Amino acid sequence: MPFLLVIVALIAPRVVLFMLWFLTTWPRGMFHTLLWPILGFILLPTTLLCYMVVQHWFGGHWTLWPVVAIVVALLIDLSPTGGRRWQR
Repeated sequence: MPFLLVIVALIAPRVVLFMLWFLTTWPRGMFHTLLWPILGFILLPTTLLCYMVVQHWFGGHWTLWPVVAIVVALLIDLSPTGGRRWQR
């Protein structure tokens, strides 16, 4: 079941964030203001999801694997998804 959630999170991270936000207690106390979760939901959803996983499962300790995961999440969020749009 967790593997299925990871696959869904990579395909549609906003759906998983929405489910986690309203159906679990994961994000409670993780953010001091609503600005960062809203910006993360709009701009970098995979990175926000990875940050929440590190805060919840790793207790906020940024060792090698959480840093690698956040870099991969940033690359996923910042990668172009449209391919070559300006072809002639």
